[in-house]
Parts: sequence; C-alpha cells; structure tokens
Amino acid sequence: MKEFAKNCQVCNHVSDRDICTICSNPTRDASLVCVVEDIRDVLAIESTESYKGVYHVLGGIISPMDGIGPGDLCIPSLLERAADGSVREIIFALSATMEGDTTSFYLYKKMRDLNIAISTISRGVSVGAELQYADEVTLSRSLVNRQPYEA
Repeated sequence: MKEFAKNCQVCNHVSDRDICTICSNPTRDASLVCVVEDIRDVLAIESTESYKGVYHVLGGIISPMDGIGPGDLCIPSLLERAADGSVREIIFALSATMEGDTTSFYLYKKMRDLNIAISTISRGVSVGAELQYADEVTLSRSLVNRQPYEA
C-alpha cells in the first residue's frame, strides 16, 4: 500500500491516484472548500454524509511549541486555490485549540482580501452533554454563535 499511496495534487488528501476520488467526483461542489488538519478529519466529516464540497488537507496546524510554522504546512496550494476564482467559500474545520485557532487566524489574514466567504464550523455544547459540565469558553461560544430555534 505504501508504494501506491500518494497525495492528491489538488487537496493533499491521501490517494492512489494523482487526483483523489473526492476532487475528481463531478457531483461534489468544488467551489466549497473545507480546510482540515489531516486525513482523519476528512474521514470524520465524510462519515456524516452531509458535506458535499471538497477539502484541503493542511498536514498539521501551526504549533510554535512543536516547531511547526506556516512553512511546514500545505498552505501555498490552498492560497492558490482561493485566489484562482473557482472558490466561493472556505470553511475552517480545525481543532478547537489555541493552535487550531492560530492556524485559522493566519489563513484568514492571508485570504481576507479575496472575494470569497470565509467561515468556520460551529463550536458548542455537545449533544447529550449537560451545561454544568461545559467549560466557560465552550459555553460562551455556544451563546455567541446561537442558532434560530426550528421546531
């Protein structure tokens, strides 16, 4: 398997082809790009069967404590994709950590002047969780990013 595995030339996802099955699927919305840390995140999102766009795998997140900077990630090709006019929205789906937030902010600064929507996945209290056990940051973000109630 190791000798057949390579990275997709478009999204950096692992594939046995030059272009992965997600990027080459004509039913996917190539103008909607979900930015993730690694291939496990692609698999997690795909398991929901609710996302119909494509991905961009960074190969990590910015972590100065671990010696990982922007130059260690697959960022240039993301910026090229975002600037080429084919992308209408970038979704940051990175870890809800200081490093994930730093990476999202860095990418936002690089892309904010482009004529595309930039969003991030919602964060909040997990389904089935009790509020008394939620940390303050999660609870605060849940309140700030509340959604209209739909019956």
